Amino acid sequence: MTSTHLVRPYLTENRRTIAAGLLSLIIVDVLQLLIPWVIKRAVDDLTLGAADPRSLLGQALTIALLAVVIGAFRYVWRRCLLGTSRRVEEGLRNRLFAHLQTLSPAYFDATRTGDLMAHATNDINQVRMATGMGLVALNDAVVLGTAAIGFMAVINLRLTLLVLIPAPLIILGTRFFSRQMHARYQRVQAAFGDLTETVRERLAGVRIIKAHNWEAAASRAVAAASRDYVERNLELVRITGAFLPMMLLFTNLSLVIVLYFGGRQAILAVITPGDLAAFINYLGLLTWPMMAMGWVTNLIQRGRASLDRLERILQTPAAIADAPGARPLETLRPAVAFRGVHFAYGPAPAAPVLRDIRLTLRFGETLGIVGPPGSGKTTLLRLIPRLYEVSGGRLEVGGRDVRELSLASLRSRVAFMPQEPFLFAATIEENITLGRRVPASRLEAVLEEAALGSTLRSLPRGLETLVGEKGVILSGGQKQRIALARALLADAPLLLLDDPVSQVDSATAGTIVAALARARGGRSMLIASHRLAALRLADRIVTLEGGCLRECGTHEELVRAGGYYAEAFRRQALEGELDAA
Repeated sequence: MTSTHLVRPYLTENRRTIAAGLLSLIIVDVLQLLIPWVIKRAVDDLTLGAADPRSLLGQALTIALLAVVIGAFRYVWRRCLLGTSRRVEEGLRNRLFAHLQTLSPAYFDATRTGDLMAHATNDINQVRMATGMGLVALNDAVVLGTAAIGFMAVINLRLTLLVLIPAPLIILGTRFFSRQMHARYQRVQAAFGDLTETVRERLAGVRIIKAHNWEAAASRAVAAASRDYVERNLELVRITGAFLPMMLLFTNLSLVIVLYFGGRQAILAVITPGDLAAFINYLGLLTWPMMAMGWVTNLIQRGRASLDRLERILQTPAAIADAPGARPLETLRPAVAFRGVHFAYGPAPAAPVLRDIRLTLRFGETLGIVGPPGSGKTTLLRLIPRLYEVSGGRLEVGGRDVRELSLASLRSRVAFMPQEPFLFAATIEENITLGRRVPASRLEAVLEEAALGSTLRSLPRGLETLVGEKGVILSGGQKQRIALARALLADAPLLLLDDPVSQVDSATAGTIVAALARARGGRSMLIASHRLAALRLADRIVTLEGGCLRECGTHEELVRAGGYYAEAFRRQALEGELDAA
């Protein structure tokens, strides 16, 4: 099955609109064919001396009336056909985005944002052009071209056959150039994705670029990507630049034939001067269909290359999806159990990040996770809502393997605060509520729990403050507390916090920990943190080292054990004393 099946549903859905547009387009083509016939009559009358002001006025008004009707129906076909192409564009973009949201984070780990932006903009625009103006040009090439040839044949069949001598050359040239254009369009689109990603990344990191005086290197990177894009386009232009002039050459050859042979026949009175004038006008009308064949080929190759690229994304299966017969998580008080869980980022032989994790979190319990950087703390948290899939073993929530649960019900029971909070370019309130309607009292309580009260009072617009792209106007600690408020507002029975106090001062950290202690009633918490002060409220603490569980116990038990936790506790206690001094 070719990638054209992607647009077929939208064309079928709008078939009546397309039919109305095509009918209007055909009417326009037919009316355009009548104008040369009126001109023929006028020229013949002038040649024979039979013309008078009244007849010429009538012929002029006829042409004017035809022009008005042509304009009206041209509006209709543009509204119907080009409007439908916009519907196709809208449908494809929505379908692409909906599909992207089903893909797992692992897909985005390996796919550049710039490439996806190119698919959602440039590729879909090329499909729109192919289904809009491509359909128009194809119709004109078939209907207007065939009808023009028919009218020319009525005037003089022999001259018409002579005019069509270049046609086989046009067909052969079109087939040759179309194959060349498809491959080069693919390369142009890929280069556009590279350029988009390069520019996006430099703009997103412009503050780092300025801080490190890296403007020259950033400009060179953008210039290199831009140069590559231009070179790919120049390769394409070498084909399209030869293709369109070839079409004009063959069209002008037909005009040469008409002038020479048609002129001789007019001199010999085989045809009238009006016939010759009409023939030249019909040839002018035929010029567009002949060129339209080239343009259609151009548009279709662009659209086909873009559809192929979109097809590859839409055919990418969701690595994490509901299994057949997936059931909702029924219990509102789920426990979590890791039973010999292994995980690696990528297929074997990728090095495992977690090895043989055996751990149970009873409902209502708070579990702390510590360990050196890269030990697997964040990964452990990400496995619970199935942001990543376990590579081996069994992860249970509510007594069932997470792979047997529906994703929607599982994630509705989990509130996850990531280590690096992401904020949308919206207000603080919108970043916390994510568009949900929340009672003012509930929102105010969450703001206090996340220690955001003083921050909001310091901002002129409070909750209505626009935070900018990725929360650029806020400090790291403020963004972290907004992310914490978002997680607390979800009111889910499982709360996963990844370093919730890593970017705040000690006093604010104490406020947040106290708020978490008050909020943990009726829910389970997993808190991964480098700052052990955040784990004061934990019922148990586990230590991860090299992806393996090394220690498990209460704070007092781990301090007495003298392992990683005890060493980290002594070091942070000493740092606290030095800070106080």
